[in-house]
Amino acid sequence: MNRTIKTQSVSDRILRSAKKLSLAVMPLCLLSGNNQAQAADRTLQTDATAKKQVATAQKKPNIIFFITDDMERYMFNFLPEGKGKNLTPNLDRIAREGTILFGQHVSSAVCTPSRYSCITGQYASRAQNKGFLKDTKRMDGETVVQWNSFATPKTMTIAKLLKEQGYTTGFYGKDHVIEAPGWKKLPLDADPTSPSSVRVLKRNAKLIANAMKKCGFDYAGGNYYDNPSYLGPEKLRYHNLDWVTEKSFEFLDKAEEQPFFLYYATTVPHGPTAEDQAWMADRRITSEGILDKAPNVQPAKETIGQRLVDAGLAKPGNIPENKANVLWIDDALGALMNKLEKEGKLDNTIIFFFNDHGQHAKGSVYEGGVSSPSVVWKKGGFKCGNKNNALLSNIDFAPTIYDMAGGDPSTVESFDGKSFMPILDGKKKKVRESLYFEMGFSRGVLKDNHKYIALRYPEYAMNWTVKQRQKKLDEWNNFRIKNKLKYHFTDPTLPFSHLMLIPGGGDAEYPSTKRYKHYYDVDQLYDLNKDPNEQNNVYADKKYKSTLKKLKKELTKYLNDLPGIFGEFKQ
Repeated sequence: MNRTIKTQSVSDRILRSAKKLSLAVMPLCLLSGNNQAQAADRTLQTDATAKKQVATAQKKPNIIFFITDDMERYMFNFLPEGKGKNLTPNLDRIAREGTILFGQHVSSAVCTPSRYSCITGQYASRAQNKGFLKDTKRMDGETVVQWNSFATPKTMTIAKLLKEQGYTTGFYGKDHVIEAPGWKKLPLDADPTSPSSVRVLKRNAKLIANAMKKCGFDYAGGNYYDNPSYLGPEKLRYHNLDWVTEKSFEFLDKAEEQPFFLYYATTVPHGPTAEDQAWMADRRITSEGILDKAPNVQPAKETIGQRLVDAGLAKPGNIPENKANVLWIDDALGALMNKLEKEGKLDNTIIFFFNDHGQHAKGSVYEGGVSSPSVVWKKGGFKCGNKNNALLSNIDFAPTIYDMAGGDPSTVESFDGKSFMPILDGKKKKVRESLYFEMGFSRGVLKDNHKYIALRYPEYAMNWTVKQRQKKLDEWNNFRIKNKLKYHFTDPTLPFSHLMLIPGGGDAEYPSTKRYKHYYDVDQLYDLNKDPNEQNNVYADKKYKSTLKKLKKELTKYLNDLPGIFGEFKQ
């Protein structure tokens, strides 16, 4: 609420100043007819100037950052893997009318650090929350990016920067990035309708909203602090995009004066994906408890399956859950666009559509994890055209959004990212020569279509006995069992994964351990021109000696500018 008042006061102050000026000249108007006429002219000119300033402020674009959770490449019609396989008319529209950024990457390929980079313009290893700093100390000074890089009130976010530009800001949907101290997790068997549970859930919601306000977001709602499966009560392990959209509508209604910034984060298609917990779930079930009445802002859930059948993408009684969940996401995007179009605001709105990371190699710095094409849309498109292949990182989103809002990204010292507005405007072909990646105990660099990956573990963990490794593995597997989740490894002698100090690896990185032949190699080099799937490690190939030297030098340059140590690269 405070932010809306401040935003509105920009216009009000201008108009009030004009009125004060007109009142100040009124006594002079009584002196003579000529003076009165001159004073009237000055009053009119002052009013006109004030209105012009207000109009200029309102020309700043509204911005929606629409981020999804764990979408696969085959879920996008604009990618070869998914062409014609999905019913996503709204996403198809913005991809057709906007610019598809095929060179878009993330610096860290799991949800929390990816989101951190999006809202801060920083690499996740710069996080300053207590948990992250504690982990760094425990890892002998190596910054280990996992699900631990949270924004705090001290963090400079794009929301804080946009407020300075007169924006009203809102955060809706999945959080998993802004820390809310005091949030309490209820037991798995808790009844969410009991008075004690209701009190905890309401308190949690208030804590999340307050934490988001301290990070620059005026409004927040429909929030999931974590994935539904990790929020506590089994009876709340459900997705509810309709609820998130309804809460977003409330924000759009409150932000009557343009401009606004809406961060909209889906919880799907991340698991649970089964229809009764996702696209066909009871729309009264939310992360905050059970609603009295289901939201009614998106097409009815009963129509999702039928629309897929009508489109020839499913058969009656056999609706693929992924296609249904993706259509549900598209319905949310469409609902937002339709509302803005009806209110005459869509033409002055820029939409970013982005998936938090690649899903084929989640939890790693392989291209299957860090490559994540995005779409940027505005009416009339961008001068660079419909498709662009320039190398970009998710740390570049915040500087670009700030640039679009009229700010100067070069003045923001906290930014690691760069604005890619010059690319969209057709003024530059590229803003980056290379990309840097950090994930768990791995670091990577991409340049000239070659990728170098280094794995370096803290010394204390490398000295664990088999008994200590077994204990670590048992703790992890028992945690998964307790929460009714899968586990994958039982052999304590297996090497650690890229992401976690668990023999073999955890869950997020499990598919990568099977898909990449050289997953456990401590040094890896790939020629993406010949080997785009990163299956042939040419680290020891003498033909790539000069390339390897160049990439190691590039990696060292990045690491020297970031906190923490990393093997022989930075002591």
